[in-house]
Amino acid sequence: MSLKGLLSSRNGAPWRGATSSAASALSDGERLAMLDELEQSGLGWFWASDASGNLTYLSGAIAARLDVPLGDLIGHAMTTIFAAADREGRGKSLSLMLGAHKGFAGMAVRAARNPEGAVLRLSGQPVTSADGRFLGFRGTGTDITEQYHREEETARLARFDSLTGLSNRHRMAHQIEATLTAFKAARRSCAVMMIDLDRFKHVNDTLGHGAGDELLKQVAARLERAIDRECEIGRLGGDEFQIMLPDIDDRGVLGDLAMKIITMLRQPYSLDDGRCVIGASVGIAIAPHDGVTREEIVRAADLALYAAKNGGRAQYRFFSGELENETIFRRRLEQDLGTALREEQLFLRFEPIVEASAGNTVCALEAHVCWNHAERGVIDEEEFAKIVEGSAMLGEVGRWAIAAACARAAQWPGSVRVAVNAPVALFLADDFVTVVANAIDNAGIIPSRLELEISEAVFFGDASVVDRTLAALFKLGVRLTLDEFGSGYSSLAYLRRAPFDSIKIDQKLVAEAERQDSRELGLVRAIVALAGALQMDTIATGIESATLLASLTECGVRYLEGPIFSEPVDEDTVEQEMAGGAWNIDPAAERTRRARRRTVFRKIQVIHDDYAYEVTLRNLSKTGALIEGVADVPKGTQFVVDLGGGQLAVATVTRSNGDVQGLEFEQSLIEDGSGGLCTRNRVSPYALAAAGTPLAPLAPGKFIGMDQGGVVPKFGYAAPVRADAG
Repeated sequence: MSLKGLLSSRNGAPWRGATSSAASALSDGERLAMLDELEQSGLGWFWASDASGNLTYLSGAIAARLDVPLGDLIGHAMTTIFAAADREGRGKSLSLMLGAHKGFAGMAVRAARNPEGAVLRLSGQPVTSADGRFLGFRGTGTDITEQYHREEETARLARFDSLTGLSNRHRMAHQIEATLTAFKAARRSCAVMMIDLDRFKHVNDTLGHGAGDELLKQVAARLERAIDRECEIGRLGGDEFQIMLPDIDDRGVLGDLAMKIITMLRQPYSLDDGRCVIGASVGIAIAPHDGVTREEIVRAADLALYAAKNGGRAQYRFFSGELENETIFRRRLEQDLGTALREEQLFLRFEPIVEASAGNTVCALEAHVCWNHAERGVIDEEEFAKIVEGSAMLGEVGRWAIAAACARAAQWPGSVRVAVNAPVALFLADDFVTVVANAIDNAGIIPSRLELEISEAVFFGDASVVDRTLAALFKLGVRLTLDEFGSGYSSLAYLRRAPFDSIKIDQKLVAEAERQDSRELGLVRAIVALAGALQMDTIATGIESATLLASLTECGVRYLEGPIFSEPVDEDTVEQEMAGGAWNIDPAAERTRRARRRTVFRKIQVIHDDYAYEVTLRNLSKTGALIEGVADVPKGTQFVVDLGGGQLAVATVTRSNGDVQGLEFEQSLIEDGSGGLCTRNRVSPYALAAAGTPLAPLAPGKFIGMDQGGVVPKFGYAAPVRADAG
């Protein structure tokens, strides 16, 4: 149909009845010319369809804007020509509008064959015959491409982060809220991860905010690559990210994923303004175990993240009900550090470093700081390192450690060195070289017997301060070791700038080198070759197996350290071993094959034959536990061990002596990301709700709550407790 024909169709036309005395003064030709001009100007376009919805007329200008030949449009169904412009499908449906035979306005459409092209806004009115029969539509169209894209961008910015393209805080809150609401009805689980970048502020301060923005973009891209399952990733602002993972409550899987994220994010970043390295800490909470509502689950993930950062950063942590108390206790421990220094509560343990080519003779001892706390008892080197990491007392503890280590080394044979970690905060202090010099002078040892282990993180500081300090230490004569080389951000520039005597290969790289299909052993060989070319020695730490020891020795690593030789020992043991002069240690892999046991000493419950016994958990490993409090238990007895917070583990008694039993778990525990252990799965709150208990997060304490009634305990114990007492 031509425009003239369109005009001559009076019945039900959109412009019917619009002829005033002024309009009637125009001839049909003049009116047609005016409408042609209107079409060509782009201010008004027209279209028409028949009763079947096929296009019968379209302004040529519309076809041009759609970049589709007019001949390919006329006679075809409008629903095959136009598609809704709304990408998320929330707009009106053209087929529904046409099928309803009712007028419509403001429908945004695109050409179906060119979805990235122009956007039109269509309006239409139905046309009927004199007897009321539907004839089709007449309508107008307007090009709203620029307006549509502006509105689309405004809507996108309201839901997505403008820098990274990830969901923003508002969208993440909405998605988590909607998901948890739907999953609650469907009894499905959902995990939330909170991620905070470590050392991001330093990048902003040293390289500028432009570099910081580019870094955040690369972090976002790595997060999207790291997760190969359905998820929602968002940036909440600054350097904080959030991930929602539907249908997952397996803490083993979540822990592996968190570790993958941490590993990927700590790899080097190449920016226009330089090269940088950061880290990441991750907190994990799972609904409905840790929370039912969005507020509960996000708060739980936040607490877990806080615990991960306080635990030494670059680690993940699962939420548990004790985290709030743990956080309070850790803060109190940090506050007690001043008292510990004043009252001489700190002490050193020493881990032997042997020289492979000298018959495994101890050539150095690495000093580890421990704490004999007045209330807590002995806090070992691993836990102490986590406590002091984020403390304002880190520098003071470092000063004490250097002085105490030098003083102790004065009592050893002159051929044995002492190695001490130099915290970044202390290394960058103005008086660091003076502290080192005074420690050496007061102990009366030669400077080369002190070996300072320096983290690559010091190179993120002021270059002039770092270079000046390194030069002064070299002049003083102390040995310098570059710590954790190969941890993912090592640079040859560090080796060129500093007069290092040795390189300590990162412990994680060493551990991976034991795998037969691992490429890390090749990296170890490369590091050894590099060190040899630069006339530096290499040190490998954390060695546990004979296989790994043989591989490292074959690679040419000169100095070796790890449990296969010895765990850290006290000062008296060192003196006894060195009383005869040289201290040689034969490697013994059987020392380390038993899973590391954590000393625990806390009350738990164990179940046998529907009766709950309260016992003391003395120590815990991935594969078993030692309990005390139940007497006359034969080997082979099965218990259900309640570790609290819905963590139930089936265990078998493998040894029994009086009221002490050794247990072996049916399913191994997993790492919780910060040195602790937890069960892979927990009792589901949905299962409890099905039994009549209100749906709520799991309580942190004892979990088993059966009514024992008249059940008689099979085993004797000093203080029986009913299973429903906790």
